[in-house]
Amino acid sequence: QVQLEESGGGSVQAGDSLRLSCVVRGNSMLSFASMGWYRQAPGSQRELVAGLSSDGRTNYANSLEGRFTISGDNAKNMIYLDINRLKPEDTAVYYCNGHIINSYYEYDYWGQGTPVTVSS
Repeated sequence: QVQLEESGGGSVQAGDSLRLSCVVRGNSMLSFASMGWYRQAPGSQRELVAGLSSDGRTNYANSLEGRFTISGDNAKNMIYLDINRLKPEDTAVYYCNGHIINSYYEYDYWGQGTPVTVSS
């Protein structure tokens, strides 16, 4: 059974930095066509923050001003999201996503989320 587990969230001050981690259990992260980080603020829809394809390409939401960096470690079966210069509007639950697509099916795996609260 494939599971994604996030960690690293918490309550921080504006201007701080944070590293979120996501470990893949039950399968290799290389089985995913792509992995990524999404976030959902209270009262808002879930939105893409950053994506990492299996060949190492990254993509980011245009609105995030370069403060976010996604990376992965295949040996540890983990991906990370580094967030710099945190702002109160970054307050959200951050979710790890793994997307599988092959000849038979397409499916998204999600973690339970890790909350980030940024105080001004």
